[in-house]
Amino acid sequence: MADENFRLPASGLQLRSLLTAGGDLELSLEPKEIDAPAPHEVVVRVEAAPVNPSDLGLLLGAADISSARTTGEGASRLTTIAVPDTGRRAMAGRLGVPMAVGTEGAGTVVATGDQAKGFLGKTVALAGSGLYGEYRSVPAAACLVLPDGVSASEGASCFVNPLTALGMVETMHKEGHTALVHTAAASNLGQMLNKICQKDGVGLVNIVRSPAQADILKKIGARHICDSSKEDFVAVLTEAVAETGATIAFDAIGGGRLVSKILGAMEAAAVRRMSAYSGYGSNVHKQVYIYGALDNAPTELIRSFGFAWSVGGWLLTPFVQKTGPARIAELRARVVSEIKTTFASHYTNSVSLSDLLRPDILESMGRKATGEKFLVTPALS
Repeated sequence: MADENFRLPASGLQLRSLLTAGGDLELSLEPKEIDAPAPHEVVVRVEAAPVNPSDLGLLLGAADISSARTTGEGASRLTTIAVPDTGRRAMAGRLGVPMAVGTEGAGTVVATGDQAKGFLGKTVALAGSGLYGEYRSVPAAACLVLPDGVSASEGASCFVNPLTALGMVETMHKEGHTALVHTAAASNLGQMLNKICQKDGVGLVNIVRSPAQADILKKIGARHICDSSKEDFVAVLTEAVAETGATIAFDAIGGGRLVSKILGAMEAAAVRRMSAYSGYGSNVHKQVYIYGALDNAPTELIRSFGFAWSVGGWLLTPFVQKTGPARIAELRARVVSEIKTTFASHYTNSVSLSDLLRPDILESMGRKATGEKFLVTPALS
């Protein structure tokens, strides 16, 4: 319910990431003026916003976290981090431009324009930019109203991970594949993808990097789990690909030879079904999409998988644009209906805006450890 005594403040704090001319990255909390909403707009008090890998990319860029130093406390905290020369070149386009961070979140609508009064007091999820801030003004149409009984923290990750997982399955179907491979599979996103595939009857091969990660997936009923730290990884992967018929993969790692090994396993499985030898390999098309960069090393391809293959990039925003509003609305509706089951997110750490600037917190987030996910609570701390 709306608080009739609530008065919208003149401004609210918002986290900014700035690359300075001196080559440092400065993280600070800056006051942002809150204008009265336009007729079609709402003002959301942001109560929960997850830290996704894409958020870390904007927050920290190529900065060397080990060099972070901080001054001040609370709203006055300023954290400065050195950026190596190579990183400065990569970040040159944002020199001197304060960047608002936070791609998704949820909170309470505390003010509305005349055309959006029905949203007042509702708990909503939203995506865009600047969600690491106390308040966010957006068009009412951009808000996803959460069902009664769903909190802001439960709905904060309604967009990036759920739509990415659904987008992978959607892409698989559109491109004529019937099963898929996923790396970094024990992540929050990977667990969602497992639940989707189990519910929809889609074959899924999960690649993890440790026995502990494998255990996470076993507990949610994953069938095909391949541990890249094991000596028999390639053999196990090939058998899983052969059994599922997977010919498309989504890779969150990026660097190293994992993409090559996946293509090799797909080719080995395809060759088994060939009735005659071909010097060009199988004619089964194998596709790997790289959608993350947990490893920033070069992607190495050892050409042992024939000629029918492709490697490319995959991003959520282009997928959403290509898919169109009608289908995306259907996918979003599914997310809302399964927000406490298939698309439930689990957080291991909750931090305030000020604490998000602490060097020890930044270092912990920068590790991108599987199973560890941070939630920022801008207006509740």
